[in-house]
Amino acid sequence: MSGWLSAAEWAVIALSLKVSLVAVLASLPVAYALAWLIARRRFPGRMLLDAAVHLPLVLPPVVTGWLLLLAFGRNGPIGHWLEQTFGISLVFTWAGAALAAAVMALPLMVRAMRLSIEAVDRKLVEAARTLGASPLRAFVTITLPLSLPGIAAGAMLGFARSLGEFGATITFAANIAGQTRTLPLAIYTGLQVPGSEGAVARLAIMAIVLSLGALMVSEWLVRRSGGSRAHVL
Repeated sequence: MSGWLSAAEWAVIALSLKVSLVAVLASLPVAYALAWLIARRRFPGRMLLDAAVHLPLVLPPVVTGWLLLLAFGRNGPIGHWLEQTFGISLVFTWAGAALAAAVMALPLMVRAMRLSIEAVDRKLVEAARTLGASPLRAFVTITLPLSLPGIAAGAMLGFARSLGEFGATITFAANIAGQTRTLPLAIYTGLQVPGSEGAVARLAIMAIVLSLGALMVSEWLVRRSGGSRAHVL
């Protein structure tokens, strides 16, 4: 395999895996908090929050990238604050690519986790509360463990989505070789260069293999989640 791919192609794959992993790890707590809030709480604006969370699924990715530029660019409110306070600039960096991937993956992660949380029988939580467990203890000992397969499935879906992210990434983080050029961007770049058909094919095959593997693991986790709940209940 190492002889099949060039050093530059391996670097692209390594950067893609790095960006996708960071995107998932960074968005995991946010995704679970949003999923729990939407699944377990009723409050004014809940429908609006749900719609806002899923907005990246229907918006053109370029628009999402443009919104990230407005917010996290050097002249944006968050980006300016980060640079002035911590000296951090996200735009045109691999961290910016991870941020774009995280935003695009968040809806899929929230949906998978929400379904997993909703499948946890509320009666189990109520029984724990009647036995003296605090809300936090009931969450940690019942809701969280029973929803773990859904969390893992959501993480794998987010990972697969991050691997394939293109529009928001190229808009916010650009297409810089060795810094922000992930698999989709490298394939796009290769398509513009005559004689790069072989490299494009190799990278496309790797993208298919990685994404298919992540989706298969996610599906296995979803099925395992259903079996585990049936056994518990």
